[in-house]
Amino acid sequence: MDSAAVLQRKKPDFYVVGPRAPGKNQHAPQVQSKSLDVTKVLHLLEDPLTANLKERHIFVLKKLLKRNQIGFLLRELTGLARILDICAEKVTDHPEYVPIVCEALRICRLPFLKERASDELNYAQDVIAFISHLGCLMRVSEADVRLQLLETVRSFFSNVAGQPRDGMDRATKLKPRTLPPYRFSILSLSLQPTSPGYRLQLLEHSDLTRSLLLSITLLEDQPAVNVQLLKTLQLLSGSSDLNCALILNVRGAEAICLRMNQPDLSGQVLFHSSEILWNLLESGSKAEVTAQLSRMECVISLKDAFFHKLMNSSLPPDLQLRNDLLVITTLIAENPNSQLLESLFLIELMVFITYPELKSHNPLVRNLKLSYNNEDLKMKKLMLNLLVLMSRDFAALQLYREAQVMRALLVLVKPPATRRERRSASRHWSPVQQEELQLQALATLSTIAPLILDDYMVCQGNTHLLLLLDWCVKQDPLFGQGHDSGRRGNKKPQMRHCIRLLRSVTFTGEESVNQDLCDQGTISQLLGILMQMEACPDEEDVVTLEIKSDIQLILSVLCENDMHRKELFGSDGVEMTLHFLRKGCSKFYSGLGHNKLILSTVDCVWSCVVGCYTTEDFFLAKDGVALLLHLLISCPRCVHGIILATLLELCDNPNTAPHIRSWRDGVGHTAPRLLLHLWKQEEQELGVTRNNGGGIEDPQNPILGQYQQDLQLSFPADAPSAAVMEISENLRAKIYSIFCKIGFQDLPGLSTKDYVILSIVRRYLDFKVSEVWEEISRELVLDDVRPVSPDLESLGDICVTAEDTARKAMAEQESILEQHEKENISEEALMYTEIKSHCKHRELKAKSWDNYVSKTSNYEVLKEIKAQRKKSMESSKLEDEGLIPEENFVGRVIAVERTEGHGPEGVNVTVARTSMKGADIKLKRQQMST
Repeated sequence: MDSAAVLQRKKPDFYVVGPRAPGKNQHAPQVQSKSLDVTKVLHLLEDPLTANLKERHIFVLKKLLKRNQIGFLLRELTGLARILDICAEKVTDHPEYVPIVCEALRICRLPFLKERASDELNYAQDVIAFISHLGCLMRVSEADVRLQLLETVRSFFSNVAGQPRDGMDRATKLKPRTLPPYRFSILSLSLQPTSPGYRLQLLEHSDLTRSLLLSITLLEDQPAVNVQLLKTLQLLSGSSDLNCALILNVRGAEAICLRMNQPDLSGQVLFHSSEILWNLLESGSKAEVTAQLSRMECVISLKDAFFHKLMNSSLPPDLQLRNDLLVITTLIAENPNSQLLESLFLIELMVFITYPELKSHNPLVRNLKLSYNNEDLKMKKLMLNLLVLMSRDFAALQLYREAQVMRALLVLVKPPATRRERRSASRHWSPVQQEELQLQALATLSTIAPLILDDYMVCQGNTHLLLLLDWCVKQDPLFGQGHDSGRRGNKKPQMRHCIRLLRSVTFTGEESVNQDLCDQGTISQLLGILMQMEACPDEEDVVTLEIKSDIQLILSVLCENDMHRKELFGSDGVEMTLHFLRKGCSKFYSGLGHNKLILSTVDCVWSCVVGCYTTEDFFLAKDGVALLLHLLISCPRCVHGIILATLLELCDNPNTAPHIRSWRDGVGHTAPRLLLHLWKQEEQELGVTRNNGGGIEDPQNPILGQYQQDLQLSFPADAPSAAVMEISENLRAKIYSIFCKIGFQDLPGLSTKDYVILSIVRRYLDFKVSEVWEEISRELVLDDVRPVSPDLESLGDICVTAEDTARKAMAEQESILEQHEKENISEEALMYTEIKSHCKHRELKAKSWDNYVSKTSNYEVLKEIKAQRKKSMESSKLEDEGLIPEENFVGRVIAVERTEGHGPEGVNVTVARTSMKGADIKLKRQQMST
């Protein structure tokens, strides 16, 4: 049968199904007949007998597109993709196919249609392949096809954003009676559009983005299409990280950058190119983007674009684009392989970095017109930031010297001019802008100044900073209006950055810089600023605490190795350290910086006070040692090391030991007991094995921790071993050294367990030496090295001696514990004796009371007592004459004396003796008197 006849025949089942067949069984063949339509169209286009029937092709294709005005079915996309490919191939020789392709692309703007809910999942791969085929249509040289394709791709995003879809709106505006029968049939099948984000999700997995980017090389003679392509790529790169990855995989950042300077009267190419690069930097791999843009050709392209905008821009959008290009340049500068120097970009930019601070006769600067607006301010700050990023290159530092960058930065750092000077000067930065540039210049100098100290000293950088500090402590109502200032006239941000810069310069250790600072009175100036800030206790914020700690660190560096500077630190400096030590560490974990302030204070004591007898004696007279010990109790474990090291250095002064021995905390604990408690905690942290009494358990490893026991390695000769490294990593060596200074005898406030620990501390050095020899022996075994016989014998003797020392320490500890046990038994016996005495006394007292009650309540007893009274009177006369011995009973214990015996036999108790007769007489006299 002729295929043309088939296509021209009317098929009533296409358009009579809707009105007469509501059943499902009748729908199935109608859908199948429609699917055969796409198959027959493909057959018509591909069959060699009908491949050249252009008029029939166009007629059938128009009919097919008219039938799908509301969208393409998901299950037909595979055939439609093949149809579009065939039409795209015929466009070159037959331009009549261009409207067909454009109309098909216009319909693709509408959502695809699904017959079942599961179609979106079932036909996902078909949709991905169809979208990828759309990208291949960019090979068609016709501008209309390319523009329509790009508009279709952008419509994917507008549909998701909720914008109206023109094709669907037109379909809904038509009345049902005007629809042709086949359209009514399709609507009766209850077709539903796919979800709004369905195409975008599958677009990320297609090759559309890659194809569009690769087609950028085909559009040199079509600038309008090129602009639309860049708009589309901007939309794709800004919507998905996967799209950015696809662009970068084909070196899209490099391709965009190389073509950003193409001739374009509208100026849209450069704008959209920069936006695409921004999207790639934000959503893609920043390292990959900067690596692609770091090529020489890309850097030159960026340089040309930036200088073109710099010299020819005046409108705000153009100024913003200029700054965006500069930001991209700074990001490229972070890549160590960037070609900013080799491309002469940085060299040409250096003239503009130092302008207008330094006058220049460069013709480029003459043609530059700064408006001193916010965009120009941002450009200036970005240039200063670029200086910081490029300072890692030594060639850039030499360029800074030649361009006098240090001089320009110090001009920006200067205190602002007075109001009269600002009026007389030409148009320049406003006070607020000048403040921002001042802060940015200080931050830049903090990085650059330590690298080019020779320029810093030639330009008298120290003098500029000290003058700025003087200005910071003064009140200026027209300055300090922002940047965490808090209120007008507050120049705390300037002081913060100025102190940071001084810290970075002094930390280089250059003696000429530090000596110049001291010669200009920096020590006294910093102390005055510190105490002036401390006079306002309400300002306890992060900035204030950072300034205080940085000032203390600067003072520590200046005074650390110079006796004369410590004398300049003097009593005022000691008072400052004592003031901060009294604050304690209750706010250590506040998060504001109190922890840094505590550490810097202790470091200031170590560097500025210790080593000079004048400051040391003043520190000791003001109870500085007591403050350090109180801080040692309350501070966290991470601060113990520096406090103990400071105390150890102070112990070189002979006046320090009495202060340590006489110290007591709030509950009466002494300094030796505190140090021994820290020793015990340190050994628990290290996992050292101890017995129940706290003594040595393993004589072969008396002080070895669990980590060192598990570590069985051989270290190289130039690396410290574990036994040596352990000395610097914990507190035991410092505690032992302090005890060596204050002595091991007659220490106050120690318990028995403290003496057990003290016996280990006293032999710490012997144990450590034996531990090192043991480690040497173990490493020789691991390395399969046998020492010569004398050395082997010496190693054996050392191990035996070390073990004997440990056993002697164990014997001493056992003796201490036994003596403590004997004392406990003696105290227990004395306690029992006292208990018995008290019980006997209570019995006698109860008996006396019973006698008194019976006497007063029973007449017979009273007569008996009266008879006994007479008898007692007679006996008392005899007693006075010494004829009758006195009868006594035991009262209470008044003295205890220990002898050589064991247990109760070794205790002599002296008790009070009381006459029973005398007590009876005294009791009777009291009764008679009552």
